[in-house]
Amino acid sequence: MTDRQQPRQRRLRHRPLSPLREHLRDSFWFAPLLTCLAAVLTAGATSWLDAELVHEEIAETGSAADLLAFTSGAKAVVSTVSSAMLTFIGVVFSISLVALQMAASQMSPRVLRLYVRSRITKATFSVCLATFLFTLLVQLGYDDTTDPTKVTSVPVVSTVVAVLLVLLSLTLFVLYVQSTQRLLRVPHVIDRVTRESVGVLTTYRWMAPETGPRMEPPADSVTLLHAGNSGVLRDVNLARLVRAARRHDAVFHLVPRIGDFIAPGTPTVMVVGGTPPRPHRITSALNIGVDRTMHQDLSFGFRQLVDIAIRALSPAVNDPTTAVQAIDRIHQLLAMLAGYPFGELRYRDRDGTVRLVQPIPDWQCTIDLAFTEIRICGGGQPQVTRRLAAALDDLLRITPEDRRPPLLAQRALLERAVAEHVPDPANRSFALAPDRQGIG
Repeated sequence: MTDRQQPRQRRLRHRPLSPLREHLRDSFWFAPLLTCLAAVLTAGATSWLDAELVHEEIAETGSAADLLAFTSGAKAVVSTVSSAMLTFIGVVFSISLVALQMAASQMSPRVLRLYVRSRITKATFSVCLATFLFTLLVQLGYDDTTDPTKVTSVPVVSTVVAVLLVLLSLTLFVLYVQSTQRLLRVPHVIDRVTRESVGVLTTYRWMAPETGPRMEPPADSVTLLHAGNSGVLRDVNLARLVRAARRHDAVFHLVPRIGDFIAPGTPTVMVVGGTPPRPHRITSALNIGVDRTMHQDLSFGFRQLVDIAIRALSPAVNDPTTAVQAIDRIHQLLAMLAGYPFGELRYRDRDGTVRLVQPIPDWQCTIDLAFTEIRICGGGQPQVTRRLAAALDDLLRITPEDRRPPLLAQRALLERAVAEHVPDPANRSFALAPDRQGIG
């Protein structure tokens, strides 16, 4: 086979997770800081324009009497906006705190990232702060002279800009209230988590050149230990590890999966062949953080949906319908994964040699994560057990033969859980009858 006929290797198209970008997305100070700096610059520009406007008016007519008549009304408008915006900021901040508290108590602390990272929340808070700062700075530059021939500045442009900022703040506030109302609705949060999970799954499908069965490294492989800070493994710089493995003529087998907690001394990479690199070179390619993200974490979406379901099934909430809605989306994701190859992701260098092997959750682990906790917590809720039975039966129909044992095991455990909670045979049969709506 000639070089032209050889299959072309797919290039690794992975964008590493930026720690700075993640920090800014999780922070609440960056956007307000930028808008406040813009407000300072805008206040200086409008003050200069106001002074130029008065200068031209005096040069043409000899006085600024017409503009001076606008001063008292303009000052009243800007002063009112300045005092009202401070109250407005307090309202926005209070709504945000209440939304965070309700989301954490009714759904899951894991979904708080949707609120913290909400762009409309940050935009509303930032624009309100910028409006307050702008009007405050404009008032500092007022000219108290009443002589139309000696006045140096009349806040004409500043007042127009202040009014425009107020209109923008009101518009963003309406959008912010609407967005917060949607985020407080459980179906919307579940849908957001599902769409993010589908995006992660899609990324894995086009990103990885190969997916194959797990290969155990040989006994003489060298294990490198983590030499950095403790935390959750949020991302792996795949391209950097592939280049390092090629430079050392070795194959790297990653030990932790995305989402695992690693501490100093935890095994990170098993080096097969070649010469092992220094541990800090491996550590520099690992993104360690406080919490998990949806960047490469296939299991984090299931974790959030399961948390929402078991929180809804707790005695304090007792909302089985919400649990059924979460099971609907778990069913959707598992149906998408039914034909997806599991095992390990293998990445090749530009010469076509496998240089990096990355573990991913297998089918058994995914099924256990998706159903076990919900089955245990919802064994006495017929609405939940009927929906679980429908999901399991549907997955048994569409999955390959080799992937049915975990589903059959979950079906048997579901029957045992219902038998423990429901002693009456008639009620037990009703609780195990498959129903896509739980109790339709």
